[in-house]
Amino acid sequence: MSVNRVAILVDSCSDVPQHYIEQYHMYSVPVRIAYKNAEYYDRVDITPQEVYDRMGEEVPKTSQPSLEAIRDAFERIVHDGYDTVIAIAISSGLSGTYNAMRLVAEDEKRLTIHVLDSLNIGIGTGVSAIYAGMLLEQGLSVDEVLAKLAASIPHTHIYFSVATLDYLAKGGRIGKVSAVMGTLLKIKPIITCNEEGVYVVAAKVRGRAQSIAEIINIAVREAGKYIRYQVMVAHGSAKEEARHALEELKRRLPNCENFIESELSPALGVHTGPGLLGIGVHPLSL
Repeated sequence: MSVNRVAILVDSCSDVPQHYIEQYHMYSVPVRIAYKNAEYYDRVDITPQEVYDRMGEEVPKTSQPSLEAIRDAFERIVHDGYDTVIAIAISSGLSGTYNAMRLVAEDEKRLTIHVLDSLNIGIGTGVSAIYAGMLLEQGLSVDEVLAKLAASIPHTHIYFSVATLDYLAKGGRIGKVSAVMGTLLKIKPIITCNEEGVYVVAAKVRGRAQSIAEIINIAVREAGKYIRYQVMVAHGSAKEEARHALEELKRRLPNCENFIESELSPALGVHTGPGLLGIGVHPLSL
């Protein structure tokens, strides 16, 4: 248990690797994945590969964690002896999770709860939770941790490329016309979240290999802005490409303090389809 009696709460789409969940005693609330005949809890009773395998027959819907699931998480946190919570949600520009956490937090009188909007997605969100765990482990106060998180969030970016734009279009994340044009021209846009936490195109590249090379180049340029930083590499059914990208990043960024490898959650996989590769940089000093 944290000596600060501070718990960290995330949602399943933050993609925090399991060993960090365990190391920092994090709590997680699952996003829901709904098929016509069944509903599943993200990372609990369905895997990313199961989602990809079924996409030929049905692309499911996703919805934010239920208010009940968030209340249950706070109940577990109280039971485990904590009195303060730092809750970090994926971008409010992409999901209702942040607002749901805030809503439940307002009714929870036993805990002091700080709900943060990461303005990010996937491990771009998860790295803030990992950072919070690192800072708490170092003995920083809650106020100090919150200040450092607030300062780092605008500088934390994840850039990703997908094998096809079809799933982002189906989920309403990008326009269908953009998806069709991208497919016809073999354009692989590199997508990130802007300062409002919504998807924007950071670059347009032709072909898969070029898009991955450009993401690596962007990450190297981002890392060059900071003295201390960590790098995130995430994938959705693109393990070999992620491994090669990680090797290249380690070669080009020998001063990186930490490399975080993450697999995309089933719920995020619904919206991207198989073949996502994402790379991000998180500053450890500003």
